[in-house]
Amino acid sequence: MSDTKYTYLDQIEFPSDLRKLKRQELRGVCADVREFLIDCVSKTGGHFGAGLGTVELTVALHYVFNTPTDKLVWDVGHQAYPHKILTGRKNQMHTMRKLGGLSGFLKRNESEYDAFGAGHASTAISAALGMATARDLAGKKYHVVAIVGDGSMTGGMAYEAMNNAGMLKKNLIVVLNDNQMVSLSSREPKRWIIQEYFMKMLTHPTYNKLKANVWDLTGKLDTFGDRLRTVAQQMERGLKAVVTPGMLFEALGFRYFGPINGHNVVKLVEIFEHAKKMQGPIFIHVITQKGKGYAPAEQDATRLHGVTPFDKETGEEFKKAAPTPSYTNVFGEALVEICKQNPTVIGITAAMPDGTGLIHLQEQMPNKFFDVGIAEPHAVTFAAGMATEGYTPVVAIYSTFLQRAFDQVVHDCALQNLHVVLVMDRGGLVGADGPTHHGALDLSYLRCIQGMVIMAPKDEQELRDMLFTAVEYNRGPIALRYPRGNALGVPLREGFQKIEIGKAEALRTGNNVALLAVGAMVSHAEQAAALLAANGIEAEVVNMRFVKPIDEELLKKLSARVHAFVTIEDNVIQGGFGSAVLETLAQLGIANVAVKVHGLPDEFIQHGSPSELYRLTNLDPEGIANITQEFLLSLRPSMVEELSKR
Repeated sequence: MSDTKYTYLDQIEFPSDLRKLKRQELRGVCADVREFLIDCVSKTGGHFGAGLGTVELTVALHYVFNTPTDKLVWDVGHQAYPHKILTGRKNQMHTMRKLGGLSGFLKRNESEYDAFGAGHASTAISAALGMATARDLAGKKYHVVAIVGDGSMTGGMAYEAMNNAGMLKKNLIVVLNDNQMVSLSSREPKRWIIQEYFMKMLTHPTYNKLKANVWDLTGKLDTFGDRLRTVAQQMERGLKAVVTPGMLFEALGFRYFGPINGHNVVKLVEIFEHAKKMQGPIFIHVITQKGKGYAPAEQDATRLHGVTPFDKETGEEFKKAAPTPSYTNVFGEALVEICKQNPTVIGITAAMPDGTGLIHLQEQMPNKFFDVGIAEPHAVTFAAGMATEGYTPVVAIYSTFLQRAFDQVVHDCALQNLHVVLVMDRGGLVGADGPTHHGALDLSYLRCIQGMVIMAPKDEQELRDMLFTAVEYNRGPIALRYPRGNALGVPLREGFQKIEIGKAEALRTGNNVALLAVGAMVSHAEQAAALLAANGIEAEVVNMRFVKPIDEELLKKLSARVHAFVTIEDNVIQGGFGSAVLETLAQLGIANVAVKVHGLPDEFIQHGSPSELYRLTNLDPEGIANITQEFLLSLRPSMVEELSKR
């Protein structure tokens, strides 16, 4: 909680309190909310710049609409911190993104004011239209408002929803929060391409020269010229109507209003009061500034998009320099090296150049870098198209976001046997961003695809070699995934080495039990083996490397002398790495091994630090050691003897 006294915010616990104030007092409310937000996030960290830009918008929405009866549907969630502050959660903001605390995103089970969960982009209009349709079917009366960031308008789902909304003609309000930051993590702001088109059209020298020439000519024609000038002005207004944003949204069946200054709270209230009385789909285009009201965030909106705790006065983060590089940077730098060696390799991302490490390629070899916006399905099929022409596309997308392109991976890459390299950052439990961002499903949803190869490196050197292996593979789609955060600090050698597809490696010998681990869990397994050894249990540790194909020869040899396996993965158990081991053993007819499949449980893991979450799921070294010991104790000596004789 903040110790600062606030003139207006101290009077507000819920939006009903806000609505008791006079309209002219709302500017004071906005100042309080912004100061409170800066104070809180500087201590807790979290998404920052987007929320600063939506303070006036949020205050106006809750002032005009009768929330929670009226539904506000926020897209993504980055922009919704002010919404949390005004909806009964300001005294919990200090718990943001901490274990057991508030989520950094929208969650239906956190507040009745969170009408729809948000963690991925471009979903709000679809959800809001569904609510509006359900409202009408039930004969109820309330307003539904979708608040969408301009980045979300690069996703096709937003237009699918708008097209449907225009056909259904339901009473629905869509607010476009346009802060001109389409890429969620780029060091250079990117305009929404439609906005860029409007700007270029209306400022083009030819257009303006034509306008000036017509104006000069008609000025020489006395009364007739005045009439021509009137016609010219009308034509100019008509032309602007054709080439301004309203054209697109009106064509989709919406009534368009804007662009509107998103930091004039009184004007926003007037617009929303007017819009709520209108019938049919309404589109309100609001221009905001990311980081508004906090100088460091205004000057560097990208750096302060998402933050760790920082100095409130300077905006500088307290975060100390990491002792080891992040996996993300290791990947990004390796890809640049490979691109310099191989002219066919290019990099593709979906609005996350910084977050995926492709910023290195963007800066050093921009002609090989492609950012397609928040459009993961398009990114994958775009890559498939390039692959048909002999290029080797490396598509870098967070594990959780690649889920959005599953059909494209199947039909456009795998079915056509195209060499597309899928690189998934944030595999496993990512921490404070919680269940919307955990990479808990990728091994399962990719493993079921015919012909797919899936790798996971144990450390940063293996990541480099796996990336090189994937680029050189050239026999269809291939994927690798690695965790968020700092790598292990192993020495990096120059150049790259190909890894034999499907080949695992034994790291430690033991005859009591075999710990078969993949990816980040390999180092946890090695530490668990040391703990087991202290209790007299000798564990073999195997870095499986590949989830598909599984190393059959290793399993045959290992099962001849070790009759208890524990598979370890930071993926859901269903359909994942452990399932692959069980299936392989069954297909090989190996029946003399007892197997414990250990991974993420059949539930969504909440937010918290990675170390806390791995401890809670028994995927930390101590947890793995305990699970293994309990498993071995559950196998009766007579049962072990019986199995070994089969």
